[in-house]
Amino acid sequence: MTTVSLTVNGRAVSAEVEGRTLLVDLLRDRLGLTGTHVGCDTSQCGACTVHVDGMAVKSCTMFVAEIDGATVTTIEGIAGPDGALSPLQQAFREQHGLQCGYCTPGMIMALTALLQETPKPTEAEIRHHLEGNICRCTGYVNIVRAALAASGQLAPDTGAAH
Repeated sequence: MTTVSLTVNGRAVSAEVEGRTLLVDLLRDRLGLTGTHVGCDTSQCGACTVHVDGMAVKSCTMFVAEIDGATVTTIEGIAGPDGALSPLQQAFREQHGLQCGYCTPGMIMALTALLQETPKPTEAEIRHHLEGNICRCTGYVNIVRAALAASGQLAPDTGAAH
């Protein structure tokens, strides 16, 4: 067993874990942060995407012991302190970027990282960035529109491009 200390969604967390404990298991089972989903256990679907020290990672393949001292942000940590949705979360809502919602947390985490790195991405850049995230319901059109809207590239009322 190893003791690790992390900052998760702005809160200091210390846990005793086995070396094989995956980050997704710590988040879901020990910390109750169930917004991070397990969709495949093979790093294929992206439903488990979180940020570790500001980088989008798939938590189903990351050992907690590897990230001792890191800062982790989950979908629960994206909203404002008052519970207000982030601009991207609001855009997903307004642009109908979700259907069943299972992939949504991973999509939002992946796109949040993209928008931090590239504030005004093209549609091609958005689609390329989402290659590691699978959605079986939407066809990605409204997910891409949500990213464009969150980056200020779609008018909120009409959906028309600027």
